[in-house]
Amino acid sequence: MDERKVPPVPKGSGPSGRKLWRSIMGDLDLDSHEELVLLQAVRAVDRLDAMAAELENSPLTVTNSKGDEVAHPLLTESRQQSLLLARLVASLRLPNGLQEGETDMDRPQRRGAARGAYNLRRVQ
Repeated sequence: MDERKVPPVPKGSGPSGRKLWRSIMGDLDLDSHEELVLLQAVRAVDRLDAMAAELENSPLTVTNSKGDEVAHPLLTESRQQSLLLARLVASLRLPNGLQEGETDMDRPQRRGAARGAYNLRRVQ
């Protein structure tokens, strides 16, 4: 089995982004295009954390320029970032992992052209 060095966590990543990066890159050998998708997922997770912190002590509605009560803009954006994150992670088609005694990983449903199996960095 190939024991390559795990790429470092991207600079500027927050706690959730670092956790996501390490949880995936520690066990799986991604291609460079998949690493770029993971990088965007890390950024989305960190943006979601920042928006949640900002919204923690903010009202859920604000008054717009016409005087109408509307949803706080960060609520709308956090919903969009959540959808983005879900799509990015789904596009990586991450395996469910190995159960004790198994040698093949469960893979999510395959759609379109099949991609080769991920190479494991290590099995615990």
